Amino acid sequence: MTLEEKIAQLVGFWVDQGDEVVAPLAGEMATSTRYDEFTRHGLGQLTRVYGTRPVDPAERAEWLWREQRRLVTETRLGIPALVHEECLTGLAAWQAATFPTPLAWGASFDPELVEEMSRLIGRSMRELGVHQGLAPVLDVIRDPRWGRVDECIAEDPYVVGTIGTAYVRGLQAEGVHATLKHFVGYSASQSGRNHAPVHAGPREIADVLLPPFEMAVFDGGVRSVMNSYAEIDGVPVGADPTYLTEVLRERWGFDGVVVSDYFSVAFLHLMHAVAATPGEAAALALEAGIDVELPTGDAYLELAELVRAGVVDEALVDRSVLRVLDQKEELGLLDETFDEAPTGIDLDSPEHRAVALRLAEESVVLLANDGVLPLGGTATSGAGPARVAVIGPNADSSEALMGCYSFVNHVLAHHPGVEAGIELPTVLESLRDELDGSVVSHAVGCAVEGDDRSGFAEAQAVARDADVAVVVVGDRAGLFGRGTVGEGNDVESLELPGVQRELVEAVQSTGTPVVLVLLTGRPYAIGWALDTADAPAAVVQAFFPGEEGGRALAGILSGRVHPSGRLPVSLPRSAGAQPFSYLHPILGGSSEITSADTTPVRPFGFGLGYTRFERSELAVDGDVVAGGSFSASVRVRNAGDHAGVDVVQLYARDVFASVTRPVAQLVGYARVSLEAGEEAVVRFDVPTTRFAFTGRSGARIVEPGSVELWVGPSSADKETTSSVEITGGEYAVTTADPRLVEVDIKRASEPARNAEPARTF
Repeated sequence: MTLEEKIAQLVGFWVDQGDEVVAPLAGEMATSTRYDEFTRHGLGQLTRVYGTRPVDPAERAEWLWREQRRLVTETRLGIPALVHEECLTGLAAWQAATFPTPLAWGASFDPELVEEMSRLIGRSMRELGVHQGLAPVLDVIRDPRWGRVDECIAEDPYVVGTIGTAYVRGLQAEGVHATLKHFVGYSASQSGRNHAPVHAGPREIADVLLPPFEMAVFDGGVRSVMNSYAEIDGVPVGADPTYLTEVLRERWGFDGVVVSDYFSVAFLHLMHAVAATPGEAAALALEAGIDVELPTGDAYLELAELVRAGVVDEALVDRSVLRVLDQKEELGLLDETFDEAPTGIDLDSPEHRAVALRLAEESVVLLANDGVLPLGGTATSGAGPARVAVIGPNADSSEALMGCYSFVNHVLAHHPGVEAGIELPTVLESLRDELDGSVVSHAVGCAVEGDDRSGFAEAQAVARDADVAVVVVGDRAGLFGRGTVGEGNDVESLELPGVQRELVEAVQSTGTPVVLVLLTGRPYAIGWALDTADAPAAVVQAFFPGEEGGRALAGILSGRVHPSGRLPVSLPRSAGAQPFSYLHPILGGSSEITSADTTPVRPFGFGLGYTRFERSELAVDGDVVAGGSFSASVRVRNAGDHAGVDVVQLYARDVFASVTRPVAQLVGYARVSLEAGEEAVVRFDVPTTRFAFTGRSGARIVEPGSVELWVGPSSADKETTSSVEITGGEYAVTTADPRLVEVDIKRASEPARNAEPARTF
């Protein structure tokens, strides 16, 4: 290969990039011109050929197959381009299914269903000739003011790791390489501001931010990683071999491809100012371990001149080219002839929609209920309400169901008048279908943003004429100021945007019972709506539940579906209490020595239902040597009158340690479905490495000592407790040690041979 042919394999080209801004500084950076000249030596990647503008999938596939044939037949080496797309909430393409946002995955606590979803996403991508997906996001939530919270899974690294790894397995099972984002530290930005500096210490990085990526590498076999935009303690990750080479490759043995986040190589010059020219930025990134520059070759195309000048060692170029060629060979690209483009592809099949509905239903969190829900009534309460008012800016909005990286909010916002291409029933439409025996009226009340209160009077009038008012408020996802949440939409306040709180209070003043439904991409400070004398009768939280979110919410409000979602992130008391994590040490919480209260209004793991669960008899099978494993079992009983699902959560606290430890840490979890009166014994097989931390020497260790254990309805509730003593000497953790907890569920009504198989959560 000539030097130009090598470098051509290390860059992408964004064929369609025009006026649409779907990446930071895309308008200033992307240079998608002179395509034929650009590709005369070949091409590494084609950037978002389906996901930049609304294109007919079949017509675009025809174009792509022709273009790949051209690269095979008309370039000297005949190497096709790898095609990548965004796929965080489904393939980001016109007419493709839109699933719940990752924060909803976390609320479901259901890795198996997330894996089923990602298999469907991967299948659609592969059928369209897409080889690499830019997902999942494994950033651990550290501050809800950050705009990209809806792209994240949870504030707990184990939940992020288990669910994110499940996504990786599903996508890659269909022949599409997953790409971990954003390695590492991006979500820990100063004051929750996008691209802001990160001041995390090495222990926080090792114990909180790195574990999800480690799990996806070892337990998911991920094939691609994307660098973070972050600078940690003054060093941009894109120029730091500490993470991209030493941790990722040398310590973890990752042998896939590292791609740059969009324009992040050039940002070393433009925004971080650690390189005087784009060429210097390319040299820093290549040496640090970034193999491919995306979305275009703004910096890496200068490598040829630097190599010939002796500034950059050509061996570094060769190292990355070999990784790219290995990836293309693994994906079958080097043998592909692209004879015939696909036809008749259904990107939003009944199977897609069924999984989207199930995941949406499992992700909805019931935060409060004084008995007004379910609306459909129960055996004791009789029929549901005759008249229902559905009010609020998100009540009849399909866009409000979807996150920032959905095609509708990410791309179609630039194309007004273009239909979504998929069915998107709103909450209002779904409730009218669900409550066919009720008269359902509607008023908007106000917009998501702004201070226009002129619709309050109509909303109050509609509410007065109803038996119950469902008020649907929250966010509108978008990018870089085009919305209330999403990439670049960071906030200083965690109050509901605009005058939405005032709308809720105005409707409440009518005396009609209010069900507050939140469609958001972040948790908001809604203490005023919880646990107060004048609070709404019920509060329901949905984190952008996707194309079937309206139907899922309607089913839960009516009572046809049992609420089973649990909070994947603490519900904040105020913006001033941030950043906050339930994984805080003693002095990180509220106490008598500070007047500031950081206690969340609903803790991590919280969620109500329409039945009642009892958890008892937590027992441990004995002491354990550091580095070994032990079993903890708990009895769970549905003590209510209706079938339901409990998310059984096992927590721990290292009582005394050589460094400060969290007051609570999730050890393992399991979704358990039980009929009324039914019970089950849930056994967790726990490796002591779940209690590992970075010791004073900088090595990850398991220390001997006492560990308190409990199971309860959230991280803050110790319903049944036990303890385990870790014995022996200090144990040095290696990458060969287990990271996952195995869960076994045995129902009391079943013989042992019919017990559910062990699962690793």
